[in-house]
Amino acid sequence: MDQVQSPTISFDDFMKVDVRVGRITAAEPFPQARKPAYKLTIDFGPEIGTKRSSAQITVNHAMEKLVGSLVLAVVNFPPRQIGPFMSEVLTLGVPDANGDVMLIRPDKNVPVGGRLY
Repeated sequence: MDQVQSPTISFDDFMKVDVRVGRITAAEPFPQARKPAYKLTIDFGPEIGTKRSSAQITVNHAMEKLVGSLVLAVVNFPPRQIGPFMSEVLTLGVPDANGDVMLIRPDKNVPVGGRLY
């Protein structure tokens, strides 16, 4: 991972990135992905609705344990075609000691749709 510090941005720039909490309602294998990944369906509440995401989280997260868990995702990036799948949101994670993705999650139950601030 590149550890170079990013350039300074304004608070207004930060506020342009819409990060919301959502609840995973479905997780499926994604064998067509170039790197191992799951296809996630995430409920962000009535304002945003249900969105889909491709997430390379197979090393640290068992697919069968994902449904019902809360995650954070960027909901205002344009959709991105990943193979035969359209990923609508960017599910957020950080690298573990080996560089594999660990999901960023609230540590308590919070309402879906809440915005990061």
